[in-house]
Amino acid sequence: MSTDLTERPAPTARPAPPRRPLPGLLHLLTVAALLATLVAAWSIDFAPATLLNGFDDVMALLQRMIPPRLDDPGRIGGLAVETLLMAVLGTVLAAIASVPLAFLAARNTTPHPAVQAVARAIITFCRAMPDLLFAVLFVRALGIGVLPGILALALHSIGMLGKVFADAIEQTDPGPREAVRSTGVGYFREMLNAVVPQVVPSWVSTFIYRIDINLRMSVVLGFVGAGGIGFALQDALRGLIYPRALGIACVILVIIAAMELLSIVIRRMLLDAAVSNPARERAARFGFGGALVAVCVAALVVLKISPLSLVTWVGPAVEVFARMIPPNFSALGGELFAAAGQTVAIGVVSTAIGVVLSIPVGILAARNVTPHAAVYWAARAWILLVRAVPELILAVVFVAALGLGPVAGTCALAIGSIGFLAKLVADAVEEIDPGPLEAVRSVGGGWWKTLFSAVIPQAMPAMVGSSLYQFDVNVRTSTILGIVGAGGIGYLLFESIRTLNFDVAGAIVLVIFVIVYAIERLSGWIRSRLV
Repeated sequence: MSTDLTERPAPTARPAPPRRPLPGLLHLLTVAALLATLVAAWSIDFAPATLLNGFDDVMALLQRMIPPRLDDPGRIGGLAVETLLMAVLGTVLAAIASVPLAFLAARNTTPHPAVQAVARAIITFCRAMPDLLFAVLFVRALGIGVLPGILALALHSIGMLGKVFADAIEQTDPGPREAVRSTGVGYFREMLNAVVPQVVPSWVSTFIYRIDINLRMSVVLGFVGAGGIGFALQDALRGLIYPRALGIACVILVIIAAMELLSIVIRRMLLDAAVSNPARERAARFGFGGALVAVCVAALVVLKISPLSLVTWVGPAVEVFARMIPPNFSALGGELFAAAGQTVAIGVVSTAIGVVLSIPVGILAARNVTPHAAVYWAARAWILLVRAVPELILAVVFVAALGLGPVAGTCALAIGSIGFLAKLVADAVEEIDPGPLEAVRSVGGGWWKTLFSAVIPQAMPAMVGSSLYQFDVNVRTSTILGIVGAGGIGYLLFESIRTLNFDVAGAIVLVIFVIVYAIERLSGWIRSRLV
């Protein structure tokens, strides 16, 4: 995921003095978050009574889905494979584009500050724009099929991979570079021999994690005709064939869970090899790369994609994107900014619910503090189950049960936030210093005493950082929930594209970009002053 947004000085420069945490900032942030949540909940009419009244409707809808069924297993299986191949190929294309972009965006390897600014702007734009928006525009430019979905995944992934890759480059040790430079080699040899070996482990880990993310994203691209199993799911939901929809959702759950387990195995294998034997690590990396190339070739064959089409898409896509310029702000007037405010409110409330409910689950899912092994596995299984269901699918369910509006979108994002934040909380707790835990236990402190005296104080900075990042993600995600009527600015965006009012869509996209960028910078500043 995205790392801290503060810029780091070049390794060769004199290091800047570390920033000290602002006293009382955490308390001030807590009060501000509480007030913002109350105001946001009031603005979208989100109240506990609303959820209680809609609980019976949700349960009734779930009962109508049972038992799940697959009417055409062969077709669903083929679409599932298509979804997986889209995720892998999109991530590979993003990685290929992100490597040179990262060298241009990194402060210690960029040829000029102006080049760095442009590269960072490209990365930020790709990260701010939702993948589903890219998919809609590519479908308009290239037609229905898997290619628009692959390109949408690739462009959106550049936003994450490019930033994380660049951050890894900025953290490299300048010593090897100076040694290689002293031999008189050029810029490219210097980067290849001195920088790349230092960043490859971080890049590989990020790449594997991004495949996991893109698999979840690719599931919903079918909602706009961009290929994958999401098309079959949308077809079942539109036809109100809920048992079929649940059957497809179960297939999606199995695919995502299997991919997550596979990514965990691969990361651990590479990590263990790096610790035990560097030669074994290189062999494992080479084997992983070979398998990846084979999968990409298979993807081009199975998905019937010409390698040339990975280049020729630029012309038609630029033509469609150019129709959004100049943006037309007058067509929607105040409705545009009201919808933007609703989008932010959805992100605030859903994040608040996710934070409150994820902390206990995350603590129970931490191996070093969980009260029992059975509790640990139950908590981990629950986290995996929740994370495997994309928010857009949850939004469809809540819209069907609660009706159109921001409450449905808030519920969907809240559930997704619980799964994501609970995993981050569990990981943060497992990484804390065991010394304070042992000290509290040695004086007879029980589980609760250990939790509040030694666990939560150590994990709090990571929890705050994860919560801020989740807010950033939720605001981005809420911009696309409007496609299924779950509130926010997304409805206006996709309606303007559907009616070919691209200049209006350009205005909406610009507003989304400003909101996401402002929230990203604010959350980055807060993280830098708390950690």
